[in-house]
Amino acid sequence: MAAPLVLVVLAAVTVRAALYRSSLAVFIAERVEGSNAGVLSVSVVEGLALLDLGVSPYSGAIFHETPLIIYLFHFLIEYAELVFMITDVLTAVALYLAIQDFNKVVFKKQKLLIELDKYAPDVAELIQTPMEMHYIPLKVALFYLLNPYTVMSCVAKSTCAINNSVIAFFILATIKGSAFLSAVFLALATYQSLYPLTLFPPALLYLLQRQFIPIKLKSKSFWLYTMQYASLYLCSLVVIICLSFFLLSSWDFIPSVYGFILSVPDLTPNIGLFWYFFAEMFEHFSLFFVCVFQINVFFYTIPLAIKLKEHPVFFMFVQLAIISIFKSYPTVGDVALYMAFLPVWSHLYRFLRNIFILSCVLIFCSFLFPVLWHLWIYAGSANSNFYYAITLTFNIGQILLISDYFYAFLRREYYLTHGLHLTRQDGTEAMLVLK
Repeated sequence: MAAPLVLVVLAAVTVRAALYRSSLAVFIAERVEGSNAGVLSVSVVEGLALLDLGVSPYSGAIFHETPLIIYLFHFLIEYAELVFMITDVLTAVALYLAIQDFNKVVFKKQKLLIELDKYAPDVAELIQTPMEMHYIPLKVALFYLLNPYTVMSCVAKSTCAINNSVIAFFILATIKGSAFLSAVFLALATYQSLYPLTLFPPALLYLLQRQFIPIKLKSKSFWLYTMQYASLYLCSLVVIICLSFFLLSSWDFIPSVYGFILSVPDLTPNIGLFWYFFAEMFEHFSLFFVCVFQINVFFYTIPLAIKLKEHPVFFMFVQLAIISIFKSYPTVGDVALYMAFLPVWSHLYRFLRNIFILSCVLIFCSFLFPVLWHLWIYAGSANSNFYYAITLTFNIGQILLISDYFYAFLRREYYLTHGLHLTRQDGTEAMLVLK
């Protein structure tokens, strides 16, 4: 599998290098779908200029990246294009290795359940075979590297690519079973964009399964391991934040980075749900609705943890999608990360109900983003309602897509234990309905 992966990497690097040298690079960099107020290469340049002048980069209202990002680019700004290409490659390789290990775990678990007669006798066609799973890691790397959303994010030099790389290494460390590295990378991801905090429960659930610790609230071993992992995570986060303080000799970055993410002061249009709503909102009510909107990212974590406690990797996939939809400053790079996992759930395709329609919706919205932006900003023949309408359609499409996968996953799990051919008490054929 190494040779096909190398070919995919070479193709992805070639595409990016060609776009960097083309006239499209400026157009892509200016697109609000690929970069915005939350993650923008221009803000890094502004921060570097202030830092070189001996002024805090957070004294202005433009720079909202973390101190580690500005010091990284302080040394590598001349090689920014190379940094973003390498970052994308590392993300794809990390995902490739993670899914490779995950498939081994799935196959062993599947084999054990078959030996224990946990599956219904008529579900042989639902069982994943090694041949079906063989090319999934390569497809994941392909879906990430050659996804137009990823390419756009890379060419726009959006620091979302770096966030994705950190999350990918967190997923790899978690699936490998390394609690220490998992906690460190999760802390780094939280430090970068705050919302990956919600990935703590699926990571913990997976590590508990790896250690064969029962997920029971009355179990001492459960609480002991949870405290150990939480301590590693919190200590790593404190160390990273303290390191940032020592680099700047100031705590200014906390309100400028995390306050900016949570309070949403910049209402520059993007593919998210916040900007239009709060542009029209009376100032008196804004705090309440900011809280309501922000709660969305965190609200679904506990019910999903209860429902998917036996399937933490699928839980992680759903949570990544929720972050990309409900975060305050999303970009297409966030969407690309969770979409890279779609080949992992290829065995669910037979249970998906609206995959063709939803795929068309997302593709058409992607093409309409620049069209409606041009009509609004340049031609003046449209207004913000047009652009927000397509943004809303795009996010609804994502929500329905994830809901469809969630339904398909639960349906397959039910069939595995109860059989494909369901009957009522009177012997007639029954239909499975998700409520």
